[in-house]
Amino acid sequence: MSVIVRPIRAEELPRAQELIVESINDLTQRHGFGALASIRPASFQLFSLKDDARGLWVAESDGAIVGSAFSWVCGELWFLAELFIAPQMQGSGIGRELLRRTQLHADQAGARTRALITFTFNTVSQGLYLRHGMFPRLPIYMMSGERSTFATTGFETPLNHRMASPADLATLAALDRGALGVSREKHHSYLLADPAMKAFLFYEGQDCTGYAYVASTGHVGPVAVARPDRMGEVLDTALAIAAQGNSRQISAFLPGHCESALHIAARHHMRITLPMVLVSDREFGDWKRYLPRNPGYM
Repeated sequence: MSVIVRPIRAEELPRAQELIVESINDLTQRHGFGALASIRPASFQLFSLKDDARGLWVAESDGAIVGSAFSWVCGELWFLAELFIAPQMQGSGIGRELLRRTQLHADQAGARTRALITFTFNTVSQGLYLRHGMFPRLPIYMMSGERSTFATTGFETPLNHRMASPADLATLAALDRGALGVSREKHHSYLLADPAMKAFLFYEGQDCTGYAYVASTGHVGPVAVARPDRMGEVLDTALAIAAQGNSRQISAFLPGHCESALHIAARHHMRITLPMVLVSDREFGDWKRYLPRNPGYM
């Protein structure tokens, strides 16, 4: 059975997402977490394909998609958003070849840092990343709670805040540069155009202390703050905003050493629903100042 690895086409993105959902659910079910993934529109992938097609690849066998990889670059940061192989094709070397193609994307872009977020229990993939000089650095936990509990746990005094708009791109990018070392202005443009997302800027007096996105699904993130000691207040206020919505669940991705964020999550009785890990070839970012949105967007 011959396998061809080639650049993906826009019309193939939905099928690639079906493969990714199949692969994720196969993995999480085998480790006792049940089927967690569901098919979503490939909007971020399409946005990234139009922005820089060098990072999106597909593996094809006999006309069927059997593997998919997607990486993006912001400044000196290369991030592997997706690398999944059809369950029946795993162990055949397809993942290694897809990773090689996306690593070429990092080389072409002159990336100084290479990173990704994967499942903690995905030891086979982590072995592949280890062989390419990318090591587990930081636990990141998907945490969630029932919206009804937020009404009983209460919130601290909310920070002053307002909705963000494209006119605030410079402010959003500056907060990212402080927390991550790179600007993600193009990604903010993407999120601000998503009708299911709302962005908020938070203030202490006249000073902007951070931003947070709140999705209609009740998910909070990404979040970035100007100083680590402001993360708890910003997250607590963002969770309060999310709890005003209609979603039954409230959720967020929290880095394992961001104690202020974990403290807030514990106070609202949020529980760890999925353990993940940040993998990279070097230390980067201040993860007491940044909460990822999800494993693909970071």
